[in-house]
Amino acid sequence: MNKAEQLGLELAQEKKVDFEIGDTIKVHYKIVEGTRERIQVYEGTVIAINNRGAARTFTVRRISYDVGVERVFPISSPRIAKIEITKKSAVRRSKLYFLRGLKGKASKLKERKGRVSLKSIPATTEAPAAVQE
Repeated sequence: MNKAEQLGLELAQEKKVDFEIGDTIKVHYKIVEGTRERIQVYEGTVIAINNRGAARTFTVRRISYDVGVERVFPISSPRIAKIEITKKSAVRRSKLYFLRGLKGKASKLKERKGRVSLKSIPATTEAPAAVQE
């Protein structure tokens, strides 16, 4: 393994992804316009995740003005400020390319119910008790 691949793997390990295929997410992406920098939010459904070592990417699809728009984001990109999970969906495919041919309600995915991941449960709900001496 050369140094470039090793550096890429270290960067990829720093950014852990908690989303899966079918989840609706908001990607906060840094846009540079001249000397100014702003954050643009791109919300859509994750239809693919490509795990190729340091060059890991994920594809997000959304409908904008009745036109399907897909965008590919590299996971280890420094331009991604934040990724928020809006909704988790129950899917049985590794790639959701079939959504490209569907329109309207037919392209909706069922929301995952009943299963709560341990990452979303707060560690403690109560404030720590005062120590009495």
